[in-house]
Amino acid sequence: MMASMVCASSTSRFSSSFWGCALCRSHSSSSFVKLSSEIAMPGLGHQSLGALLVLSKKKSGFAELLFNKRCQEKLVEESRRRHLKLQQGKVSPRLPVPKHIPRPPYVGSSEAPPFLDQFQIQNAEGIERMRISGKLAARVRDYAGTLVKPGVTTDEIDKEVHKMIIDAGAYPSPLGYGGFPKSVCTSVNECICHGIPDSRPLQDGDIINIDVTVYLNGYHGDTSKTFYCGTVDDDAKQLVEVTREALDKAIAICGPGVEFKKIGATINEIADRYRYGVVEHFVGHGVGAVFHSAPSILHNRNNQPGRMVVGQTFTIEPMLTMGSIRDVMWNDNWTVVTADGGLSAQFEHSLLITESGVEILTKRTLKRNSNPSKF
Repeated sequence: MMASMVCASSTSRFSSSFWGCALCRSHSSSSFVKLSSEIAMPGLGHQSLGALLVLSKKKSGFAELLFNKRCQEKLVEESRRRHLKLQQGKVSPRLPVPKHIPRPPYVGSSEAPPFLDQFQIQNAEGIERMRISGKLAARVRDYAGTLVKPGVTTDEIDKEVHKMIIDAGAYPSPLGYGGFPKSVCTSVNECICHGIPDSRPLQDGDIINIDVTVYLNGYHGDTSKTFYCGTVDDDAKQLVEVTREALDKAIAICGPGVEFKKIGATINEIADRYRYGVVEHFVGHGVGAVFHSAPSILHNRNNQPGRMVVGQTFTIEPMLTMGSIRDVMWNDNWTVVTADGGLSAQFEHSLLITESGVEILTKRTLKRNSNPSKF
């Protein structure tokens, strides 16, 4: 469910994006707390938008840059006319969890746990537990998708998700993580990630990412999918389907010994083909008994060191945008939206590196082979 966030205080350090870095939170205000005027580029550090413009000119030429920018602006403007600007709704009280259900260690603290620097390598028992938690997360994710209809509130979706998770004897991992008030993330239209379920009814034509994580038998299963609400226009559908394709293709290249940087190269190549942006502030992460750990999985082109090893578990969760990848965080310190109001889509799976390739842990029907398929 949660990506990791590039922290402005360090170009080499990633922290859990679900609660944000301490630096970002210390700059909160009564309105939006963060407008990204800098973008982190692996190997280059944080660059101003002006610097990025210069880099783009060198790579593709001013004429092409200007053409791409105008195409993006046109798509975003058309999208704005079709979708109402996302507004904060009323957030209902936190839902209770029965006492007999085991909680993750961070529950009860207002501070999120530190990002674990080590990879999570699973033994046979850990792998089986990851498969069970992943399968439950996938069932919950897909059930939540059936609830997506015009007029339904994201708060209603949260309540149904919460009930399904606790009925299965699991704990909804987001609930109480660094103070997050709900059991699932619901990110609508221009929301990139970490949207808090509230009283806003879904509108015909919306797209919504539902990000589910469950804690079962001591292990987290983490997954998300972007769903259509009613009749969705072709531009929005294309963004969603390309994001799905980007995840599928990124998973397909995974296996023992594969460099992590190939994930970002694969995703970025597909996004470039459609002139979509790839969000850089939020990345995938190791997952298992600990919610967030190394490696940080960058979805854009990068020079990140390291290779995948057998038994390792992590998420890939690309976020593609129709326009700018710059983001704004709402004053709830969670909800992150595109700065220009352009649509954003995301898909996510939890993965296990096997001797023969990769296993998708968050599929409805588990097939233990190296040939991943769509959700």
